[in-house]
Amino acid sequence: MPPRGRLVNVGSHFLHLYETGDGQPAVVLESGISGSSLTWSAVQPQIATVTSVISYDRAGLGWSTAARDPIALETLVADLRRLLQSAVIPAPYVLVGHSFGGLLVRAYAHRFPNEVAGLVLVDPVSIASWAACTEDQRRRLALGIKLSRRGALLARFGVVRFALHLLTRAQRRIPQVIAKTTARKATRFLDRIVGEVRRLPPELWPAVQAHWSRPKSFRAMAAHLSCLEASAKAAFLMEVPAHIPTIVLSASSSNDREIQEREAWIAANARSEHRRISDCGHWIPLERPEAVVLATLELIEFLREDRRAGPS
Repeated sequence: MPPRGRLVNVGSHFLHLYETGDGQPAVVLESGISGSSLTWSAVQPQIATVTSVISYDRAGLGWSTAARDPIALETLVADLRRLLQSAVIPAPYVLVGHSFGGLLVRAYAHRFPNEVAGLVLVDPVSIASWAACTEDQRRRLALGIKLSRRGALLARFGVVRFALHLLTRAQRRIPQVIAKTTARKATRFLDRIVGEVRRLPPELWPAVQAHWSRPKSFRAMAAHLSCLEASAKAAFLMEVPAHIPTIVLSASSSNDREIQEREAWIAANARSEHRRISDCGHWIPLERPEAVVLATLELIEFLREDRRAGPS
């Protein structure tokens, strides 16, 4: 399928950018570790009624081309900045980050505080936890990387496309046989992708299936998983300036350690707020998009009122 937006040259590769709406401050949507601009399909149109909104695909994901250099926190932040500058999106921005995207937008706010008007962190990944990986976490990462690389091989030969085609039509027997004969725990891996597909409007299913039928998407996911621990260690030392207002949304599935970490972030900034979203799992942008929209629009209104009030 052709891209919904445009491809922007950021140096060694092209990133897909989808821009809607008009106005300031611009809202920039940053997806989770394996997500794409399609993650925000239920969120972006509503925010676009009030201001300009940008979603995009990181290198190798969605419609973006693969990066030549290894993926790392600094390169991901640099990619986003080059994208916004090349696309002539004026700062300051409201950055909205889901999961791993929360880590990235916090890092962006640390590196370029004058370019960030506010943050919305949507069930953000635990930086403290991944910065101090346990052996169990490392095993989980290693398995994810292994399955991603295996997925790239299967995608190359059309197996993933065939399995996803059947799974989205609730025909499970053949995909399960394929999964069990190709990689341990691959059944759950394919189910997760299909679960995300089904939360999107049906008209977008072909696009997601097409993305995950390409080896580059699996290679990109393996690269992102490979850099997670190092990215968390780097981000752990990056504080968000206290003047940047922040709203944190936590899913009802969040554990105590994640909640405590987020409460500590909020305590460091008097202009911040932590909201618990009931009856919702990790995929808040797909399960409860209205919560993300409400938080973002309230933050925009706060910023506009603040600007109208001028210096105190």
